[in-house]
Amino acid sequence: MTSCRTAGLALAALVLVAACGGSATPIPIASSVPVVGSTGPEASIPTAADAVSTYRAYIEMNTDLLVTRTKAFTDAVIAGKLAEAKALYAPAREPYERIEPVAEVFGDLDPAIDARINDVPAGGTFTGFHRIEEALWTKNSTAGMAPIAKKLQADVIQLQALVKTVDLDPATIANGAVGLLNEVSSSKITGEEDRYSHTDLWDFEANVVGAQEAWNSVKAFVVARSPDLAATIDSGFAAVLAGLDPFKKGDGFVSYTVLKPADTLALSQLIDALADPLSQVAAIVVTAQ
Repeated sequence: MTSCRTAGLALAALVLVAACGGSATPIPIASSVPVVGSTGPEASIPTAADAVSTYRAYIEMNTDLLVTRTKAFTDAVIAGKLAEAKALYAPAREPYERIEPVAEVFGDLDPAIDARINDVPAGGTFTGFHRIEEALWTKNSTAGMAPIAKKLQADVIQLQALVKTVDLDPATIANGAVGLLNEVSSSKITGEEDRYSHTDLWDFEANVVGAQEAWNSVKAFVVARSPDLAATIDSGFAAVLAGLDPFKKGDGFVSYTVLKPADTLALSQLIDALADPLSQVAAIVVTAQ
């Protein structure tokens, strides 16, 4: 989570929808449109409903996984199993980081789950993943964390239910992909997000993978109108994920403290190279319909 929440701005329209109980006006598309120069059913552009259905299935799958993994993590915290809780911390956060722009739609729920200490307003309460992270790594203890853990589990269960009601459209999905890359640029690449555990590369990869899935949901619209741009974006995602490969360790990643300034610069340049073409997608999606 970042203090300025660029991704949340991209989904501002959804905030109003969620807050007011209304529904977004769907973007009408009468039927699938053939891709120029292609043949066969697989070469058709999906309807807006197809794109939304694909992405909705992805975010619902990840909130289900978030609930399951967070339960294992919080159970370990409540039981006082320090080593187990530390091992489960980064994997538990992974599904959340893949769908973070959608989670941000629901008002105070995202800060309750994912606020960093500097995001908490004066007089506010520091809760969620990072509150527990602080105790596990700076105090090397789970003492006093049971109430925080129980609240975290309740909050992700609430998110799981709310995600099923969120209104989506292809342009919003495309903007969400950009928002996830902004998350990487603003907090993951700096090592600020997981400042106690230094598990930032887990979040980094999850943001990129989540952005890639959002892109894949609307990709066919771009392929039909700007195939070169689509190829550039695909190559950009491949380059970023390949750039993380040297830092993988087992099922996860090395500590962020291992990275040298040249490493973070290289990763930052890969993100920037992808962010620019990806930022063009929402406009293309809108005009394609």
